[in-house]
Amino acid sequence: MPTPHIFAGNPLNRGEKERRDEEWIRRKALDSASKFLPLWDSRVLISDTPQPELGWLALSALAEAGFDWDPLFLGLQGETAHFAVDLSQKAEVGEKLKEYGKYRFEDARSAAEMLSTPEAGILAQGRAQINWHNRHGFCSVCGHETVVLRGGQKRECPHCKAEHFPRVDPVIIMVVSDQDRCLLGQSRGRLAAMNRYSALAGFVDQGESIEEAVAREVMEEAGIKVKNIRYHSSQPWPFPSSLMIGCHAEAATTKIAMDAEEMTDVKWFERGEVLLALDEKSESLRLPGRIAIAHHLIRAWAEKETR
Repeated sequence: MPTPHIFAGNPLNRGEKERRDEEWIRRKALDSASKFLPLWDSRVLISDTPQPELGWLALSALAEAGFDWDPLFLGLQGETAHFAVDLSQKAEVGEKLKEYGKYRFEDARSAAEMLSTPEAGILAQGRAQINWHNRHGFCSVCGHETVVLRGGQKRECPHCKAEHFPRVDPVIIMVVSDQDRCLLGQSRGRLAAMNRYSALAGFVDQGESIEEAVAREVMEEAGIKVKNIRYHSSQPWPFPSSLMIGCHAEAATTKIAMDAEEMTDVKWFERGEVLLALDEKSESLRLPGRIAIAHHLIRAWAEKETR
């Protein structure tokens, strides 16, 4: 397999069989050998070292800091259980943990670029799972408060018995090419604020294939028809919880008719300018950094990579 993108490559065994046993989860959550990863709002605990690592803590350290509620089970590495703990409502615990000195809380995006690929994958799982639980505390069927089961793999309503499972939103992201040109856009919001151009992207709709979503989004955002759509690679994106599905496509038409409500700009860029921008040497074009699958899709096209 190709080298995974940042946020992929999670090495943990997610313990599908083990997590069916609620008593096993409880025992592991109290096991002195288990490891716990604190996350605090958009930040994660990492070691305060030249080469940072995830800040795994023992239960004793968490108890000393005042941690007193159920963690979310991430998986196993060998026989050791790994959990994520949410400090978003317990700021005093986060402050206490910072007093240990050898750790610090770092923004998850920034931390991912410092961590190894496997640890960034674990971070993606923990952050996405905590975010989902924070947003889905009540049953969407009857409105009753739900309870966490299977170590966080699902929530269940004790009133109507409806089961709720974490969801991943599929997003297609694509580089459209016309021989030695590629189509890049600048959407309203974060990209515009950073003055960057990126690959076009959008959510896959219900009852829609990946290929149909690619064609629809490019037409909606740029007014361009496409052909020869090809899958390249994918990336988990835990902000809050998406799966980025990377594709390449060829332009069947080339005249741009941009959606001005969604986009601030859509342009064709020559391969030479894109290569300069990838090496941060262009004076007119800025592209996403290596943390984003968009960077790798653009680079694959610019360097004529094949998969």
